[in-house]
Amino acid sequence: MNKTVFVLNGPNLNMLGKREPGIYGGNTLKDVENECVAAGAALGLTVDFRQSNHEGVLIDWLHEASEKAIGVAINAGAYTHTSIALHDAIKAISVPVIEVHISNVHAREHFRHHSAIAPAAKGVICGFGIQSYVLALNALNSLSA
Repeated sequence: MNKTVFVLNGPNLNMLGKREPGIYGGNTLKDVENECVAAGAALGLTVDFRQSNHEGVLIDWLHEASEKAIGVAINAGAYTHTSIALHDAIKAISVPVIEVHISNVHAREHFRHHSAIAPAAKGVICGFGIQSYVLALNALNSLSA
C-alpha cells in the first residue's frame, strides 16, 4: 500500500538558508525536502513536499490531503499564531496533522508561544532543527500502523 504524507510549509519558509540563520540554521528548504524524502523512503512513505506563502493554498492542500494522504506535517510559519482558517481546515479533515517548527517557538518572542492550530493538531514538534520534520514523519508513520 502506498502511504503518502503531505509535508506543507507556509510563509517565508522558502527563505530558509537566508532568513535568520542564527535561528533557523543554514539549511535551505530544498535541504529539508531532501531530508524528508530520504526519511520517508526509509519508513516506506511517499513524501509530497510543498510550500506556499498563501494561506488559502495551504487550506486547499489540507483538504486535498484528506483524500490522498495518511497524514500531514505542517510548518505553517507565522500562520501558526494567527490562522483560525488553518485551525478549522485541520479540524475538517480526518487524517492526523502534526504541527512542526524548526526552532523552539517557546524560547522565542512571546507572540510565538500561542498556536492557533495546535488545538486542532494531533501533536506539535518544535526545536529540533530540520529533524523536527523527520520526527513528525516517524509519528505519522506510527499513527498509520
